[in-house]
Amino acid sequence: MISLQDAEKLAIDFLMNEWELSESERDWFLVVKSRSIPDSWWYIVEVAIKDLPDKWVIQVYEDGECDPCYTFTSPFYKSNTTIQLTQLPQGIAEVLKEERSGYL
Repeated sequence: MISLQDAEKLAIDFLMNEWELSESERDWFLVVKSRSIPDSWWYIVEVAIKDLPDKWVIQVYEDGECDPCYTFTSPFYKSNTTIQLTQLPQGIAEVLKEERSGYL
């Protein structure tokens, strides 16, 4: 079984790998909320980019695997895919642009 802190790290690792981001972009990610699910051995981890309202909600299981069917939420969709991206590293900006447009 993994700890809540392990689940948080695994969720960020999952996003880094999923989007093939560089290690230098890791510091832009932060866990905004995490919790264990009662009577089970898995966690829900919400990950965001610093100073942005966009977030990923990822299930992390007891074996350390992350569910690839995560949820992405953002107030910026479709026509506003590039709002607040100019200060971000290019890789993260591209990820958010794609997620906001609904491309997966």
